[in-house]
Amino acid sequence: MAGLADHPVTLKWPPRHPDRLQLYSLPTPNGIKVAVMLEETGLPYEGHRVEFDRHEQYSPEFHLLNPNDRIPAILDPQGPDGVPLPLFESGAILWYLAEKSGQLLPAGAAERLWTLQWLMFQMGNVGPSFGQVGFFNRFAGREWEDKRPLQRYVAEARRLLRVLEERLTGRRWIMGERYTIADVATFPWVNHLVTYYEAAPLVGYDDCPQLRRALQQFLERPAVARGMTALRA
Repeated sequence: MAGLADHPVTLKWPPRHPDRLQLYSLPTPNGIKVAVMLEETGLPYEGHRVEFDRHEQYSPEFHLLNPNDRIPAILDPQGPDGVPLPLFESGAILWYLAEKSGQLLPAGAAERLWTLQWLMFQMGNVGPSFGQVGFFNRFAGREWEDKRPLQRYVAEARRLLRVLEERLTGRRWIMGERYTIADVATFPWVNHLVTYYEAAPLVGYDDCPQLRRALQQFLERPAVARGMTALRA
């Protein structure tokens, strides 16, 4: 890719600040993760709202940025070696932004791998399971007469909350005293589960005092507040 303007996505969402990292997203848990990360690191960025009600995630321009047709995705005009970098998948984006900024990812080999381990735990477990709870508890799935799918994902969400509760016992953050991309990835999903998905009673959230404490301190961070509202209509 020769330059930012050579990517078709910039035709659909023209950048006002082409020198900045371009974010294509919505304030869903995965979208919030990346916006919070950008706010925490202070990397200059420009946000573009991908409207689901207009099916913009399926547009040819966005599809060329993310063939999976999901948000978030980024286009960084100052990628590795100064070459523009398109990137999708929120976990990969967090990892890239941590590398680019030198923030929120420990430098030590073991600590770094342990942090990435918890990032992958969120990607492979927390996000998919919590999202299914949302579908079956708040959205179309709630009308299904067969409640076994809801019960299955509620049970898994309860288990995952207990994993996080155990991990946070005696620790300020998931990795201890250090706030990392593991926290940036995880807490938007916990918050969405118990607020937007209205699932707190179902999953026993009140029985997780350490998780509730950690989520509250996450929400009190100024960068988190900015990231959570970055792409609201």
